[in-house]
Amino acid sequence: MDPIGIKSGEEILDIATAEELSIEGEKIYFDNSEESLTIIRHSCAHLLAQALKDLYPDAKFFVGPVIEDGFYYDFRVGESLTLDDLPKIEKRMKELSNKGSKIEKYVLSRDEGVEKFREDDLKIAVISKIESDELSIYKQGDFEDLCRGPHLPHTKMLSNFKLTKISGAYLGGKEGAEMLTRIYGVAFADKDALKEYITRIEEAKKRDHRKIGHDISLFKFDEDIGGGLPLWLPNGSRLRSKLENILYKAMRKRGYEPVRGPEILKSQAWKISGHYYNYKENMYFTQIDDEDKEQSSEYGIKPMNCVGHIKIYQDALRSYRDLPLKFFEFGVVHRHEKSGVLHGLLRVREFTQDDAHIFCTKEQVKDVILEVIDLITKIMATFGFSFEMELSTKPDNAIGEDAIWEEATKIIEKILKDSGHPFAVDEGGGAFYGPKIDFKITDAIGRKWQCGTIQIDLNLPERFDLEYVDENNNRARPIMIHRAAFGSFERFIAILIEHYAGEFPFFIAPTQIIIIPIAAPHQEYAKELKSMLMDLDIDVDILDRNESLNKRVRNAEKQKVPMIVVIGDAEVAEKRVAIRDRRKKEQYNLSIDEFKNLIKENMSEVGF
Repeated sequence: MDPIGIKSGEEILDIATAEELSIEGEKIYFDNSEESLTIIRHSCAHLLAQALKDLYPDAKFFVGPVIEDGFYYDFRVGESLTLDDLPKIEKRMKELSNKGSKIEKYVLSRDEGVEKFREDDLKIAVISKIESDELSIYKQGDFEDLCRGPHLPHTKMLSNFKLTKISGAYLGGKEGAEMLTRIYGVAFADKDALKEYITRIEEAKKRDHRKIGHDISLFKFDEDIGGGLPLWLPNGSRLRSKLENILYKAMRKRGYEPVRGPEILKSQAWKISGHYYNYKENMYFTQIDDEDKEQSSEYGIKPMNCVGHIKIYQDALRSYRDLPLKFFEFGVVHRHEKSGVLHGLLRVREFTQDDAHIFCTKEQVKDVILEVIDLITKIMATFGFSFEMELSTKPDNAIGEDAIWEEATKIIEKILKDSGHPFAVDEGGGAFYGPKIDFKITDAIGRKWQCGTIQIDLNLPERFDLEYVDENNNRARPIMIHRAAFGSFERFIAILIEHYAGEFPFFIAPTQIIIIPIAAPHQEYAKELKSMLMDLDIDVDILDRNESLNKRVRNAEKQKVPMIVVIGDAEVAEKRVAIRDRRKKEQYNLSIDEFKNLIKENMSEVGF
């Protein structure tokens, strides 16, 4: 494509072939790069608002930011809109795009802006959050809006977009505030990228872990129990236990010691850690009577496992010879999530972290972190995930001195650079007590999920006065490393369900084999096979209900079981098995010894 240099104020010569643009003095490319898509989507949000204003003249607009994959706009409208209204709004957007308008910027003083929007309370609310004395306005046709920009130079450049959903949204995200209407959309630089996204979304719907989890009886939610509190059914519990066993063995092999802390701690502990002041809104608290006093004390249900592990570290005087000291726990934690953000297993109020804390010397940090990176690399490869790493730095609510943060961040950054692993930087994305490495995995249909994490912490050892005796018999401060491989079992299982579309690999399948005896005379041999398989730690069921063979096979197929073993006269007489292999999409007949070898081969897929 031929680039056209579009300068401010110049006419667009050929928007359809525009490849390279100069917007507000900076050269960008009209493509699907992150920088370009941010501008495209920001401009498309304004196109949405322009269409809404045409269709609903009384509409007033709050904010329309860019988000991952798209944009949204929050607005007030004097009627109730539904999903059925989106095609009409999208049609008007396309009409406005085809008609075309220049997108132009002008600047007002703060006082001029307040005067201009004095009858629009939503815009006044936006202005109140802007610190600058100057306000920028973007105008296209007869629509204009307060915005910091930047935007494309012309609406004709916006043609590859789609509105996706509509919902309610509290004004400013504050619960109890006015409920506005929010419309979401996506936008890309070309139609192929848009088509690919829509295809991926349709595939994601088929893979929705909530639907598949119901279909194959993994878990459920019950209103009588409460939102965000999953009930694990036998199949789901089998799956969880397999993941726990795999990870438990991996931890013990690498020198981790299992520990367990209480699920409720005095608030004083959370005050020392900083959670009480920096994470309180996400915690649950209660009052408990003291045993020896006529008063009660406040306790907090743990949202994390770190404080319990710190107290276990303090159980004995530690020597440098004990370090690195590695504690791990599959710890149940609770977080006070608002009902509007709950989403299946991906966002719950109770979940189990595969949590570990490593106490080490400064000299040991590099080897410890590289070992954790190696572990997470092998875990993700076993499940077919690739991943990217991000270094997340000091957030606004950080605790501790700047010098401590700077030192911790430099340690991680140097380790990552020396390791040769590529990484991005997420400014301000760290935990409140330390910088971290986040692992973002990519699933089978290209979606990215944040899972594992490594956090280096110089603050909590200081706040809890942790010590060890060094080689010179002096007291020294250990470095604490927080580590999770899966993140949480709930979230990781949700990702696995969608990654595999419920077709789990043999080694973690909830039910690995279903045995179907054709008739009553074959049931005894089926029980013998089940006993043999259970001795090999294989989860197996016998399907011997009074139904036709075809129906039982179909029911087994619906459960997405990797192998179905059909037992008839020949199999009983010859002590063999007839197998329908779901993964290989093959049928074959094996002797018992060959069957055992096949089982061992399938179970050896765990690579860590």
